[in-house]
Amino acid sequence: DIGDIIRGKDLYLRYNKKDKTDKLQDQLKKYFKKIYDNKEGAAQKHYEGDTTNYYKLREDWWNANRETVWKAITCSAEGYQYLRHTCGAGEKRTETKNNCRCGNGDVNIVPTYKDYVPQYLR
Repeated sequence: DIGDIIRGKDLYLRYNKKDKTDKLQDQLKKYFKKIYDNKEGAAQKHYEGDTTNYYKLREDWWNANRETVWKAITCSAEGYQYLRHTCGAGEKRTETKNNCRCGNGDVNIVPTYKDYVPQYLR
């Protein structure tokens, strides 16, 4: 899951690809170090003590940007079904519209409501 990868909480063990996973996390740490280094004063002090893996900064970044990330993923998904195949429940259930989003004002709802369910329970 993208959110778990960004936040450094991905539990998927890529047995034959551990070095790639480590490289990805190392690269993410570099990106978040740059974000941290560009912060000043109280903003930087807020993340003090979390300058190895930047978990707190990653969490805050994900909370601020997950809707944008979701839109970026689904904008090119027109005509495809991604994650959610239907909107609603029971008799009111309908298929997702373009970009795998529901109609009736629900088009911008980000299905990241499972973000904080432990990955092994999803």
